[in-house]
Amino acid sequence: MFDIQEELKKLPNSPGVYLHHDSRDEIIYIGKAKNLKNRVSQYFQTYRVRSPKIEKMVRQISYFEYIVTDSEVEALVLENNLIKEHRPRYNTMLKDDKTYPYIKLTLSEEFPRLVLTRKLKKDADRYYGPYPNVGSVRDVIDLLNNVYHLRTCSRKLPRDIGKERPCLNYHLHKCDAPCAGFINSEDYGAKVKEVRRFLEGSSKEIVSHIKEEMMKASEAMEYEKAGEWKELLNDAIKIAENQKVEVKQGEDRDVIGMSREGFEAIIQVFFIRNGKLLDREHFYLSLAPEEADNEIISSFIKQYYAGSPYLPAEILVPTDVEDKEPIEQWLTAKSGKKVSILLPQKGKKEKMVELAEKNAKMVFDQDKEKVKLEEMRTKGAMTEISKMLGINYAKRVESFDISNISGYLSVGSMVVFEDGKPKKNDYRKFRIKTVVGANDFASMAEVLTRRLEHSEWNRPDLLLIDGGKGQVSAVKEAIEKMVKEGAEESLLTIPICGMVKDDNHRTRGLLYEGREYVMDRTKEPFKLITRIQDETHRFAIEYHRQLRTKGQVKSILDDIPGIGPKRRLALIRYFKSIDAVKEADLEELLKVEGMNEKAAQSVLDFFAEGSEANKE
Repeated sequence: MFDIQEELKKLPNSPGVYLHHDSRDEIIYIGKAKNLKNRVSQYFQTYRVRSPKIEKMVRQISYFEYIVTDSEVEALVLENNLIKEHRPRYNTMLKDDKTYPYIKLTLSEEFPRLVLTRKLKKDADRYYGPYPNVGSVRDVIDLLNNVYHLRTCSRKLPRDIGKERPCLNYHLHKCDAPCAGFINSEDYGAKVKEVRRFLEGSSKEIVSHIKEEMMKASEAMEYEKAGEWKELLNDAIKIAENQKVEVKQGEDRDVIGMSREGFEAIIQVFFIRNGKLLDREHFYLSLAPEEADNEIISSFIKQYYAGSPYLPAEILVPTDVEDKEPIEQWLTAKSGKKVSILLPQKGKKEKMVELAEKNAKMVFDQDKEKVKLEEMRTKGAMTEISKMLGINYAKRVESFDISNISGYLSVGSMVVFEDGKPKKNDYRKFRIKTVVGANDFASMAEVLTRRLEHSEWNRPDLLLIDGGKGQVSAVKEAIEKMVKEGAEESLLTIPICGMVKDDNHRTRGLLYEGREYVMDRTKEPFKLITRIQDETHRFAIEYHRQLRTKGQVKSILDDIPGIGPKRRLALIRYFKSIDAVKEADLEELLKVEGMNEKAAQSVLDFFAEGSEANKE
């Protein structure tokens, strides 16, 4: 029994990270502290005035654990990593944890190239970005390559000059072929300098260059070529327009704005590089209950910049940031140069934050209806299903299916949905070990037993079994057996539903506690169950297909004693299918080439055992 008051006395006066657990062992909140003893104790001081969010969370804390670190900055990094791994319900979460693309100019090479990359390294190359989407990176790279004819190959130059003929790009007038020695490093370097000027914010050189080439082609009456240069000019102007907002030359900063409503928020970020607005992007956040604005901005900065290899000198924010000093220390150490978090009060910087906030609100208003529909088809649908069954809200649903070919090489699948959405990192595959033949009941019992033996996995709020009364009964009996052998009795309280199908093998409803709940096919709860069932089936089939591709599946006949490759081939040639072999009697089996009475009887016994197992 965890005695909270006694454990509080043992807390050290050190920086670190603490994890609050509920009665189901689920981590519900992760935080960092400069002093663990002081910070964690505050949650349990009855005289202290707390926010509704904290009050609600504290009532659910069953026990806590902690990890001591050497510094507050180290605690901040560990906190962020643990939040990403466990995604606690009372922590604000950045929904999209993607990494953003950069343009790399390979200055480490004598003949540099433009490369799309998502990794920023400390090397001799030059990186530009981050860009919010891959499309904008490719547009810029395509434009510059088309105008300046930089090479796109990865040949080692000058080592490989003259070893091979120029590639197709040379003949299409898209590359000056340094690989063949058709351009020297000085002339090539002049082109690279213009490329750098464009990437660093100046569009004058490229526009001037394109206009000059367009006029040359026109004067030479090469009108098709002039038209191509005209298209490139339009592209250059369009891309340059995206960088038209001017600020102080040379500054790199990100400007953050936010709009929020209910448990959702949108963060808008303007990316300013070398004094120009390079691009902008918005991010969706799932909020913890009663989360304050400064907590949301703090959570976003920690989660977003943990995955961003490039850090600007300044981050402008719309509100004070919680834990500002340790976050700045962490970002500065990560960047290698000073990074400041600023709350502007007046002037151009304040207006830029206001502009970011206006953009965030605009995106939120546009997406509000879409968010509402998504909520109805996921969390809302799960709420209705839970009410229909008369159970507590099933946040975590685990669904199971069995797949085999005529009973051979049975596999099981487990998919997980949380708040009505798939959680693919928690999907699991099982290869059936103890069941011979096509016995779905026993196979399902084995899979559930093996799954529930993993007490370290998050506990399910609802188990969905692909099948009806037989499969559900087999699972319940398996759980009862586990409890008798020493497993936790609480396993018996997990609701178990069968996903029953109609004669056309389509989802019909749920079977729970002996009662079938037929669901309206037009409503979201039914559609959610269908999605879960289809995903479970797809995952099982995919696993089975992987094993077959690896050559691990030959035939169920391989498992029959006395049936070797020759007799197996003879059986398939004679009966054409496994089902026909199953239905054959002794007389028919003896007609097969190479079969004797002992081998034929072995076939009969094998399929008879499988049939009896299914009856059980």
